[in-house]
Amino acid sequence: MNARVGALNFLGGVNLGRLAGPVIIILILAMMVLPLPTFLLDLLFTFNIALAMIVLLVSLYTLKPLEFAIFPTVLLVTTLLRLSLNVASSRIVLLEGHTGADAAGKVIEAFGHFLVGGNYTVGIVVFIILVIINFVVITKGAGRIAEVSARFTLDAMPGKQMAIDADLNAGLIGEEEARRRRTEISQEAEFFGSMDGASKFVRGDAVAGILIMLINIIGGLTVGMIQHNLDLSTAVNNYTLLTIGDGLVAQIPALIISTAAGVVVSRVGTGEDLSKQLISQLFSRPQVMMITGGILTLLGLIPGMPHLAFLLMGGSMAGGAYYMDQRSRAPAPEVPEEPVEAPPPEPVEVGWDDVTMVDALGLEVGYRLIPLVDRMQSGELLRRIKGIRKKFAQEMGFLVPAVHIRDNLELRPNAYRITLKGVEIGYGEAHPGMFLAINPGRVVGELPGTPTQDPTFGLPSVWIEAELRDRAQAYGYTVVDASTVVATHLSNIIQTHAAELLGREEAQQLLERVKREAPKLVEDLVPDVLPLGTVQKVLQNLLDEGVHIRDMRTIIETLADQGGKNTDPDALTSAVRIALGRAIIQQIYPGARELQVAALDPQLENILMQATRTQAPGSEGGGLEPGLAENLLKQAEAMVEQQEQLGLPAVLLVPVPLRTLLARFLRRAAPQLRVISHAEVPENKNIKVVAVLGGRG
Repeated sequence: MNARVGALNFLGGVNLGRLAGPVIIILILAMMVLPLPTFLLDLLFTFNIALAMIVLLVSLYTLKPLEFAIFPTVLLVTTLLRLSLNVASSRIVLLEGHTGADAAGKVIEAFGHFLVGGNYTVGIVVFIILVIINFVVITKGAGRIAEVSARFTLDAMPGKQMAIDADLNAGLIGEEEARRRRTEISQEAEFFGSMDGASKFVRGDAVAGILIMLINIIGGLTVGMIQHNLDLSTAVNNYTLLTIGDGLVAQIPALIISTAAGVVVSRVGTGEDLSKQLISQLFSRPQVMMITGGILTLLGLIPGMPHLAFLLMGGSMAGGAYYMDQRSRAPAPEVPEEPVEAPPPEPVEVGWDDVTMVDALGLEVGYRLIPLVDRMQSGELLRRIKGIRKKFAQEMGFLVPAVHIRDNLELRPNAYRITLKGVEIGYGEAHPGMFLAINPGRVVGELPGTPTQDPTFGLPSVWIEAELRDRAQAYGYTVVDASTVVATHLSNIIQTHAAELLGREEAQQLLERVKREAPKLVEDLVPDVLPLGTVQKVLQNLLDEGVHIRDMRTIIETLADQGGKNTDPDALTSAVRIALGRAIIQQIYPGARELQVAALDPQLENILMQATRTQAPGSEGGGLEPGLAENLLKQAEAMVEQQEQLGLPAVLLVPVPLRTLLARFLRRAAPQLRVISHAEVPENKNIKVVAVLGGRG
């Protein structure tokens, strides 16, 4: 009982429909080795003929090849079925052929007697003719059409993809329709490629039919005359008729299915089935029918011609042409007046919904880079972009806007560009399937490939083939794939322009995030003490200098304390930096107890301290005379380069009043230089001055 219940549960959990294909294939292959009774053989031969008719009719009523996408597989299955039936019937013919013409079943007997009149010579001729028609004409032509169609379809794929992208960019179609068309294009190429290969099955079946016929005749005569002591005439009559009947009952379905294959691959899609195309395109012109009828009538009047056939056919065509001409000239029948339809609605007035907003962060790619960002093709770049946004949010403390990705036919095929608020801020090229070998400055050999520059840092690089990857790494190159090139460039852009990506909306969402955990803290700050715009400006100042804003509690508390005394964003930023001093130093010197920094020349420091008391707000340079300012910039650049070579951060330590001034002044010449104030250094850190800037040397 338990076993029965378990079996029922197993069958209930199995989708029986999915077992149909494997079971059919296994049964077809089993027929080649298992003996079949004649009655079952008759049923299978009848089923083979019915299946061939079904395939032909389905092919006639399809509007385009992809509606019968399973056809290549059907060709294989039907070919296997015919061969299995040939093997099964050959076994019975050789074993029981001496008993008479019905030894292999009634179907084979019928084809042997009624279709060829019981004459094996006629049967052999008819069989050879059918094989020649199938092998030389239909199958060869269908295979050639499938081969050319597959080649042309593959060649046309890039153009079709570009046309789809153009329609998508123009707003003529949506994302779903574009995805459906791309899938249809790829399926069309796969279909014709499969048909090109599947046609070889039918050709091989025709050759196998000839060989099986010869083997059965020779084997039958040998078995009948030697084993069953039949005379030559009886053996020839029995075995030859059985063999011819067996061959014809297999080759006629093969001919039908070959015809179906030719119909499928030779169709030109017009939205109509074959019957409508024949009637509308072949027999719909009265002039053509009239001329054809006249020519047949003239041929029928020539002495010696079959007058009845030609005159009957010519008169029928001429009459049909006259009828079509009169019907086209007759006035159209009066149609009862239908209620007048309401006029189409007036075009909707242009509104604010028609205004397209620019994307905060965008990525545009050429058509060859589409596979990197296509979800249907498991685009690797999509996953990397999600990872970049997540990592940035964890490191810097806020979520940048989503990257809007789209294709741009105006770009070069392998090019991409990164936009910030609709303006291009990054451009580069990537080659899918290849690798970018970046020269960090210590390589020991050269690589064959396409020389270029790393789009992120401008380092000399070369695009190489995949097989050179290990060799490039052995030479000391940094090797990355195409998606990594684009992702690294995008990540660098986000890091560099983080302050611009923090808008009012992002600042408000950040405060809302803090409010869920500390509601009173946010309520005390915005808007009672400071407006949202001032808080946003302070956060932007921090991001502009590479300071993360993860510690929002400290930032909000400091702004709440200082906001009642001073509302200047720069002064508030300085106060917040002092409060975040430990985090800032940890970010620059992770785990270090001694801070190697540069300091200002004491004389220059005094000059700048005096100048800050009298300078106009927002001015840069602190009133330095041009020669001294230029010398300071050059020394800063040299110090940054020296520290980078040592693998150490470049940091300038200055008094609190000078920090903001010098940070802005030196940023353009030395963006890697970090300017910190004495108040930001924790008490447990030791300071070591490794360079002095601002001297006259």
